[in-house]
Formats: sequence, C-alpha cells, structure tokens
Amino acid sequence: MDVLKIAAFSDGNTGGNPAGVVIGEALPDAADMQRVAAEVGFSETAFAAPEGDQWRVRYFWPESEVPFCGHATIALGAALVGKFGDGTFRLTLNQADITVEGFRDGANFAAALRSPPTRSRPAPKELAGEALALFGYEPGDLDRAIPPAVIHGGADHLVLALKSREALAAMAYDLRQGQSFMRREGLVTILLAHAETPRLFHTRNPFASGGVYEDPATGAATAAFAGYLRDLGWRHGGSIDIVQGEDMGMRSRLHADIPPTAGSSIRVSGAARLMD
Repeated sequence: MDVLKIAAFSDGNTGGNPAGVVIGEALPDAADMQRVAAEVGFSETAFAAPEGDQWRVRYFWPESEVPFCGHATIALGAALVGKFGDGTFRLTLNQADITVEGFRDGANFAAALRSPPTRSRPAPKELAGEALALFGYEPGDLDRAIPPAVIHGGADHLVLALKSREALAAMAYDLRQGQSFMRREGLVTILLAHAETPRLFHTRNPFASGGVYEDPATGAATAAFAGYLRDLGWRHGGSIDIVQGEDMGMRSRLHADIPPTAGSSIRVSGAARLMD
C-alpha cells in the first residue's frame, strides 16, 4: 500500500502529529490495515476508500482499531486535497458521519474537521483520584473552574485541568500503569489542560491506551474538550486555540470553533505538512 505520511496541526513547517494515510479503491481487510498501521508506527493511520459520494474511513493505531481520530482526519483531508483539489469531503466512520474540509496553504495544507456530536459528564471521584495519583498530582493542583470530567467527541477522554503551567510541564507517569488504567476505563487519552486565558489553552495528551506516552496534537480530544467548555458555560467567545506538544519539542496548534447548540459538532482546524 502507498502510505502518505502527514503531520497534522503543524506549526508552520515544524511540529504537528504524524499520521499515516492510505487512499485506495477499496478498504483492505482489517488484518491488513492493522498490519500496515503497526509497520508505519505512528499513533494512528487512516484508511479511506470511495463509497458512493462519500468516503468510508477506518482508523488504526499500532495495536487496534479506534472509532475516530482527529489528527488523522486532518491528515486525510490534506491527502484528499493533494489528490482531488480543495473541497469538503463527507466521511463515513464506524459510528458517525462527519466532514473534513481541505485546501492548499502555500506549500502546505490546511484542513478542518467537524467532529461527531459531543457530550460530557462529571468524572467519578474515584476515577479522578486514580488519574491524579498516576501523574503524581494532588487535588490542590486542579483548576476548580474546570472540574474533572469524562468528555466525548467521537471517543472518550478524561480531562484534568491544572492551575499552573508549571504543573502541566512537569507531567510524568508510568506508561504500563497508565495503559492498564486507561484501557480498563475505556479512555482513549487523558487530556491535561491549563488555561492561559479563557480562549487560549496549553494541553498535553497521554495516549497510553494506544501504547504512546504522549500525543503532540489530538484533534478528537480537542473537540471533546471544546464541547465540555460549552457544557460548562465557559466564556469561550465562540472559539478556543490550543497549543499542544510544546513540552515534547513538537509544538502544534489547534483551533476549535464552538457553536452554541449543546452537543453539536465542533469544527477543529489546523495546518498540515507532508513529511519527508
């Protein structure tokens, strides 16, 4: 298979989260997609094939399939633009129908996805406590304005908002312990966030469930987080910007537009660059 390698949510010509993209006439067998994803070795690889006037899309990380991946969708949007030109592409996922827009931006690309519907619920005290212990945080490290919650925008994530940027920068945990915890609780990532302003956030996303210590840019979690801020009545002014990956030397930028209707799709956008 011809695998394109694209960094989504890049910051100019650097940063971003690498994803594999395979576009074919038909989707390969699941076992073949899983094998290719493992060979590529990125946190996710997207596979797409035409199905009527839409694209059938499936996402695989090196160990298993996932229902949705934001950065791989942005990478897919860039790949579709490279093949078919600027446009909006309708995608059929395993559990939802979404769209991705794409266009050329100089030598690079830009793309925007519309997430599956969002929802959120308060995190049980025991779940939040175990997550804090995993990272060595104390309850006093949390930002009370954004309580711990299980958030969803195509997949489940746990959000822990921290009062200080220093606490976020100090994030560390045991990968095997985190993987056991996240798989047991059905969490794709844990989103750690710090609000610099009401509309600018710094985030980190441990992705132990997929065997990845940390993701440099996570579109699905960003969509879920934006939906959660809407549920909270946060003063987001209709959109937020997120800087992610900075502490791992892969600075990435994500933008989320937040419509007022509860549960409605979040538009997550960013740049994308072809990798060597």
